[in-house]
Amino acid sequence: MASHGKKYLEARNKVDRDTLYSPMEALELLKKLSYASFDETVEVHLRTTLDPRQADQQIRDVVVLPHGLGKTVKILVFAQGEAAEAAREAGADLVADSEELVAKIQNGWTDFDVAIATPDMMGTVGRLGRVLGPRGLMPNPKAGTVVPADRMADAIKEAQAGRIEFRLDKTANIHVPIGKVSFELEQLNDNLVAFMRAVRQARPAGASGAFIRRVTVTSSMGPGIKVDPFAASINL
Repeated sequence: MASHGKKYLEARNKVDRDTLYSPMEALELLKKLSYASFDETVEVHLRTTLDPRQADQQIRDVVVLPHGLGKTVKILVFAQGEAAEAAREAGADLVADSEELVAKIQNGWTDFDVAIATPDMMGTVGRLGRVLGPRGLMPNPKAGTVVPADRMADAIKEAQAGRIEFRLDKTANIHVPIGKVSFELEQLNDNLVAFMRAVRQARPAGASGAFIRRVTVTSSMGPGIKVDPFAASINL
């Protein structure tokens, strides 16, 4: 196990590991303890009581964060003909309407943040599953990334605005970014609230009781800070 540096240990010592902080307290502390020379990403990690092996206990959904993620989102679209032109006009960075780009992705190239596809291109996209799937880039109707041509502009706009997909992983956890350390405290809190509300609304049929066991916020380089999952501002 890699040992942590002096700055990390100093930051961790300023976090009371037995305290459940309110969202605003946790985010304020996170900002104060940030020590990296770059603008760190703020992340939320949820520990749930769900069983990822059960079909009725899955979570997979999307949320548009009110203040975005603080970064430029590079969007690739799988489309042809008029849909490809609509994607370019709407601001897509790349349009995979040729076998050349598809082959490049098949060989492992994934220099983009979001992939969107029209339904007729899913046969082609399916061939790329082993590359896109492990990186969380596989277009999916439930995530709003498989759309008809007349919805393409809206899908691209939402992705640019800070739409993120969240899903339950194999260890019953959910991990998402909600912004940057440089964001105003209120902006981070708004994004956290929006995400938590989306998780609550995506509650699976097989969930029982309060299915959120633990909420932790952290920055890219910083220690985890536990958040009270029942705090009023999260509104669970």
